[in-house]
Amino acid sequence: MSATPDDLLQVPLNDLHIAWGARMVPFAGYSMPVQYPEGLMAEHKHTRSAAGLFDVSHMGQLRLVGPDAAAAFETLVPVDVIDLGLGKQRYGLLLNDEGGIIDDLMFVNRDHANGGDLFVIVNGACKLGDIAHIQTKIGHRCQVIPMPERALLALQGPLAVTALSRLARGVEQLVFMTGGSFTVDTGAEKIDVYLTRSGYTGEDGFEISVQASDALALARALLAQPEVKPIGLGARNSLRLEAGLPLYGNDIDTTTTPIEAGLQWAIQKVRRAGGARAGGFPGADKILAQLAGEAGSVTRKRVGLKALARVPVREHVELQNLAGERIGEVTSGLLGPTIDQPIAMGYVPPSLATLGSQINAMVRGKPVSMEVVTMPFVPTHYFRG
Repeated sequence: MSATPDDLLQVPLNDLHIAWGARMVPFAGYSMPVQYPEGLMAEHKHTRSAAGLFDVSHMGQLRLVGPDAAAAFETLVPVDVIDLGLGKQRYGLLLNDEGGIIDDLMFVNRDHANGGDLFVIVNGACKLGDIAHIQTKIGHRCQVIPMPERALLALQGPLAVTALSRLARGVEQLVFMTGGSFTVDTGAEKIDVYLTRSGYTGEDGFEISVQASDALALARALLAQPEVKPIGLGARNSLRLEAGLPLYGNDIDTTTTPIEAGLQWAIQKVRRAGGARAGGFPGADKILAQLAGEAGSVTRKRVGLKALARVPVREHVELQNLAGERIGEVTSGLLGPTIDQPIAMGYVPPSLATLGSQINAMVRGKPVSMEVVTMPFVPTHYFRG
């Protein structure tokens, strides 16, 4: 049953989105802005050239607190949590017992020394299930503290640091995947935030956690900067696809392992075979076998695809080999605004996952030639110092 507008939750900036002329749509149980009057293409290009402000307050925010928090959390994810430095952020994957991806997430070490404090951000559509899963699995080892009282804004683009550093001194010193507590001075008031230099667009930028009661003042202060415009979910999707970043529910889910999804880079050596803390995460035997390249352990792989004709290829379009046999389907696809070329992600057998492989996407019953290419489709511009 689809949600009616009465069923939908509202983000703290709901009235501001409407005042800015946003088209609101249901997303992850919330009414969310998909685009503003200038449209997706203009919003996408503005983020690539200047700075775009995204409301991602539907996302889940939580803290894991206590001296055992890092070790406990490490039992749920195949990544290195224990050795993560203070103020450092990492991408993680919450796994089920079959090695399937329950959700992908970001976490940052806010404090190991004084009792442990991990700040975790999970996907909006998964947050209730994620929090319940984490509470059930490790709630006896650390405090699991949901943070529904906080909003989350993402300021993305090459001029994001220019705009934000006027309001929050010191943010320019952060590098990609680091964070800290800052004070935003709007001129009228001072707002405490916790932010990281990260995002999901492939551009430099920041994700800013703020008390929901301060979100409107923060958003207005950011939108008052000449570089900044509001950007909707439509452009967020096209930006992340050009950056080769998977979307949970489309490109990864409980049926895909990190190796099938091409996310093996997120599994540090310490958690791999021969590492000091090898395994010990859900589905470890299966995932470590896939990492080792055991015959038959991987039956499909996520790949980047470019269409050789200017025909947009959308998700759920069937993929066929050149003999006309079904081999998979497109999981994300659109006309890439930056490169003006149809791009997609999808899963194909390992034999067709090599760069340059030719396959067909069946668009309205007609084959569209596609080539397996490297991702990202557009170079990323993360600030590494």
